Amino acid sequence: MLIGSYIPSLVVISILVAILAAYTALDLVGRIVSARGRAVHLWTAGGAIAMGVGTWSTHFIGMLAFVLPIDLGYDVPLVLLSLLIAIGFSGFALWLATQPRLPALQLSLGAVLLGLGISAMHYTGMAAMRMQPGIQYTPWLFVLSVVIAIAASAAALRIAFHLRQQRPRVYLLRASAALLLGLAVIGMHYTGMAAANFADGSFCGALPQGLSSNGLDRIVLVASLSILGIALFSCILDSHLETRTAVLADSLTEANLELTHLALHDNLTGLPNRALLTERIDRAMKRAVETGGCFALMFMDLDGFKPVNDAFGHHIGDLLFRQVALRLRNSLHRRDTLARVGGDEFVLLVELQHAEDALAVARRQVSEVGTPFNIGEHQLQISLSIGICMYPGNGSTQHELLINADAAMYHT
Repeated sequence: MLIGSYIPSLVVISILVAILAAYTALDLVGRIVSARGRAVHLWTAGGAIAMGVGTWSTHFIGMLAFVLPIDLGYDVPLVLLSLLIAIGFSGFALWLATQPRLPALQLSLGAVLLGLGISAMHYTGMAAMRMQPGIQYTPWLFVLSVVIAIAASAAALRIAFHLRQQRPRVYLLRASAALLLGLAVIGMHYTGMAAANFADGSFCGALPQGLSSNGLDRIVLVASLSILGIALFSCILDSHLETRTAVLADSLTEANLELTHLALHDNLTGLPNRALLTERIDRAMKRAVETGGCFALMFMDLDGFKPVNDAFGHHIGDLLFRQVALRLRNSLHRRDTLARVGGDEFVLLVELQHAEDALAVARRQVSEVGTPFNIGEHQLQISLSIGICMYPGNGSTQHELLINADAAMYHT
């Protein structure tokens, strides 16, 4: 029986490629999950190629690390077939790991199929040497290599499924998982290699037409690292772009909310303006019709504010106005709406259980404003006039309600 040995440097390289391929695969799953539309298919296809080449390179470099006392070569069609098997089953793994759910049965079946695919890739690559006589495999080691492949596939699918979303320390978790998965794949490969037995007098039937192993390790290494590097760089770049896009989207949303607030609120007091009041009255009218309830619309005017403004200036007037708005608002419920509709005019919308409750609300507001205000060194006294109209009863449209409330204020 021919006794083989390994080139240590290539063994180490195969392990590193396996870990890098595992990390790239885990990162690709995250990219596919976050992608939308056509990008999903592009990431899946590109990911299948990168992951397939990485997995295939791990096994092929491991085979190149194996040295027999005879010249070795590889049949090109079988080498390409093993590569296509790796790419095909990598695409299947990415598709499975990006599904919305991964129940135990689906995980188990997927792991078996993926494990058999990895084994098929490995043993097709071994067959590419076209050894004469054929390679004999130790049964229990052969079975063990397939079992390791299935177990590694199950672990890879489960880990990829759980680490596909962005979360704190996800890159560290993926790196740790990639280390374990890479070592598991290497374990399968070298178990399969250990199962191979080469009879005395064996020769490689793939020579001289096939690929010679001389220098092939460098070509495979450069090609695989280039593809994995491009895939990993694309993942990192896309992740940064996605993060930046999310930040810009949040900023835009915040700006839109701020603009909406400015469009619907008074700049001086922060109270709703006439536009927002119109929306609130419409909603209140609909609720009153649906529930049989009622609401009061109160038109309020500050008496004595203009003399204060003229005597002490606009700065004191603005401070007083803010204090008035604060007092009026603090005595209300959350569902009530106090809006500024003019220079010194407010409108209060109060939803009530009983119409007679409106008078109590109005008296409370008059009392709040009637209490003197301390603005800087000045104690200022103003008063409040209120006109009340009820819905239903004092108008059928919003326009009528506002006119009637304004008119009622001059009859009090």
